[in-house]
Amino acid sequence: MRRLTAKEILAGSFRELAREKSVGKITVKDITDRSGYSSATFYRQFQDKYDLIAWDYSRQLEEIMSKVGQEEYRWKNTLLEGAAFYAREKQYLANLLRHTSGMDAFIGYMRDLHHESLKEAVLRITGWDELDEKTEMYIRIYVLGTVQLTCEWILGEFDVPPETLAEVYEHSLPGPLREYLDR
Repeated sequence: MRRLTAKEILAGSFRELAREKSVGKITVKDITDRSGYSSATFYRQFQDKYDLIAWDYSRQLEEIMSKVGQEEYRWKNTLLEGAAFYAREKQYLANLLRHTSGMDAFIGYMRDLHHESLKEAVLRITGWDELDEKTEMYIRIYVLGTVQLTCEWILGEFDVPPETLAEVYEHSLPGPLREYLDR
């Protein structure tokens, strides 16, 4: 059995705290008290709680995106797994979106991270060294729409099950990307 790293334990402590109170009110001391680590350990791992949030989100996204292009793992599986993640973490992510001073910054971070992850997946699947401009734009438009819709769903603007969210993402995938991702 793999032991959790200090980063994973600190992130887990933060997520637990975020279920109890506003993200804006959580301090590094709260996180270290919950985790059993010192603030020195925290600062060896992260610059601040926002760095922790970014690391945790990117780690979880990478777990999902790393499977894209593997045999027997369809794009639809990625979308369903992603929607299930958002459903599991909906309360936590809503807290992040509502109670951080940088909501737009977090959405921008999500957008950039999703763009980079999808770009890497297409490059991995195609074997290309770089994307042509049109493919890059298809990825960007797809990511802009899906990230915005995800945030709206997390914040309760749409009351649909995660499977419906994944279905909408699947059907809105631009045709040129479909040929790479739906192999």
